[in-house]
Amino acid sequence: MAEALIIVESPAKAKTISKFLSSKYKVEASMGHVRDLPRSQFGVDLENNFAPKYINIRGKGEILNKLKKAAKKADRIYLATDPDREGEAISWHLAQILAVDPASSCRLEFNEITKEAVKGAIKKPHPINMNLVNAQQARRVLDRIVGYQLSPLLWEKVKSGLSAGRVQSVAVRLIVERQEEIDAFQPEEYWTIEANLKGKEGGLVTAELVKRAGKKIKIENQGQAQEIQAALEKEKFFVRSVTRKERKRRPSPPFTTSTLQQEAFRRLRMNARSTMRNAQELYEGLDIGEAGTVGLITYMRTDSVRISAAAQKQAREVIAQQFGKEYLPEKTPVYKTKAQAQDAHEAIRPTNPAWTPEQLKPHLKRDQYRLYKLIWERFMASQMKDAVYDTIAVEIKAGPWELRASGSQLKFAGFLKVYPPAEEEKNTLGQLPSLAEGEELFLDSINPKQHFTEPPAPYTEASLIKTLEELGIGRPSTYEPTIRTIIERGYVKSERKRRQLHPTELGVVVVKLLKEHFPQIIDYKFTAELEDQLDKIGEGEQDWVEVLRNFYKPFSQALAAAQKEMEKVEVQDEVTDEPCPNCGSKMVVKMGRYGKFLACPAYPECKTTKPLLNKINVDCPKCRGQIVERRSKRGRVFYGCSEYPNCDFVTWDLPTGKLCPKCSSPIVLKRNRGGGQYEVCSNRDCGKE
Repeated sequence: MAEALIIVESPAKAKTISKFLSSKYKVEASMGHVRDLPRSQFGVDLENNFAPKYINIRGKGEILNKLKKAAKKADRIYLATDPDREGEAISWHLAQILAVDPASSCRLEFNEITKEAVKGAIKKPHPINMNLVNAQQARRVLDRIVGYQLSPLLWEKVKSGLSAGRVQSVAVRLIVERQEEIDAFQPEEYWTIEANLKGKEGGLVTAELVKRAGKKIKIENQGQAQEIQAALEKEKFFVRSVTRKERKRRPSPPFTTSTLQQEAFRRLRMNARSTMRNAQELYEGLDIGEAGTVGLITYMRTDSVRISAAAQKQAREVIAQQFGKEYLPEKTPVYKTKAQAQDAHEAIRPTNPAWTPEQLKPHLKRDQYRLYKLIWERFMASQMKDAVYDTIAVEIKAGPWELRASGSQLKFAGFLKVYPPAEEEKNTLGQLPSLAEGEELFLDSINPKQHFTEPPAPYTEASLIKTLEELGIGRPSTYEPTIRTIIERGYVKSERKRRQLHPTELGVVVVKLLKEHFPQIIDYKFTAELEDQLDKIGEGEQDWVEVLRNFYKPFSQALAAAQKEMEKVEVQDEVTDEPCPNCGSKMVVKMGRYGKFLACPAYPECKTTKPLLNKINVDCPKCRGQIVERRSKRGRVFYGCSEYPNCDFVTWDLPTGKLCPKCSSPIVLKRNRGGGQYEVCSNRDCGKE
């Protein structure tokens, strides 16, 4: 008989922890939350201090019965859910169901799933932190109030099936306003002039024109550029000054949730959902051979860049061994966490820096390996010396004109040895030939170039997460589900090739209505201040009921006014070229509980519906069907024939429509590390690129 029962959220986590402990411990999984507000009703008692009405989640009966039986046999129950608000709330709900006193030493907390961390936590159990529980309850009730009271208004005034959310609506507003900036943008023409000059000892210097008579120059059109070019061709060029400096580049801090999602998107082209799924798997534990099953990274929901002294010591040992002591800074680097961060956990790092990506590669799936490699390299780089560049800046005089040339050369790689810059960050400046002050340079050519100012770039998942974090909107656990929700609900569409986010007509309409009737709900500053109040509840500095009361009074007043004043807005369904197989009408795109689908516009006379298939304008190589984009159960995109199940053609890579000249297999597009694409034969035995 087990002496102690330990309850975690997932079977993977339970499996990993079980291998660290003796038979005296039984480890079970709750499969996430076990209690929540009911879906079929509001579930919040507004007249009784916003008391939430919790019920056991449908479908969890078998799991709860199993946990209750295990609890009866155990002498002691430990709740070891994730170390954040959600985890604390899950532990509290489990305590209620299993009759465990929340004030007893029942809570285990660890930031990494390793033998040392788990055994250390068992030695230091503590009560459930009710401040964190109340912070989670406050967030849940806030979201329920907004979702269940504002959404029906949108159904009535705009379109059925819509939802409104405290954070998601603000995220849509950001995307809508960025698109408005892009649409209103008027490009302005400007020109630059570069002169290619030769020194006495040879070598070419490319210098840009920057000033005339000491004033910054602005060239607005081709006529001005040609006049300046003609004037420069008459002048003699002399080196006025040569400045040599040493420039240092510091490594970036180890990852937080936000920066991991951003960098995984930039370097790996991995969206936030895929990033967090793979990070969860790395955290919960994987079998890595002789070492068994172990968590490979620390907890992946964090806003802190803090690192433990033990982890820093381990990293320094690995750096000295693999790269040499010359890469170790004299003092261990310390990074400053942002002021608004909760700083509850360490940054995201490998649990054991000695496990290199290449050592683990045989045991990991492709995306697990790529993400672990990114986390390992970023952490190791954060503990290494600065990179050092030799730079040179040359000022050149040509009559009243001033030109400038610059160059740089990497002198000491430092952290770049392990974490080289991304493709877009690479320094394009090269070396300049040897030049001396007063030296005459000889004109080789002058190149005027026309440019136009560019509008702001549309948001990507990465840039949206960065902006939300900068504004203080949302927290580590909310970025990915927020983006997923606004796309699934049809407020935003994600462009597949460039991964850009654009608002739909529906998103534009909803944001306009919310700005007009609920300016506070969709205000950036107000939303950020509300997040701060939730943090203060978690720290025990504010009362959660008082926060809800202060929010609800003005919200309910705005809701009552909007019900009277908001006009009904008609948003047309998107019409497709797909004919209804029953009546021939052109089918329209509808939004349902599980996403978009095709429906006949003649409803209710015709109730035909079909799944929405995203065609990529490529014929199936095996039959007369069309290749369509599909998603696996885990959300990964793949490509298959529209005639499935009659045709079984399927591939993970995007088909180009071309056939390999060697074996006639389909040519597909693959991505390289820098995010670029290249064509390759889908037949691995052929390998013709």
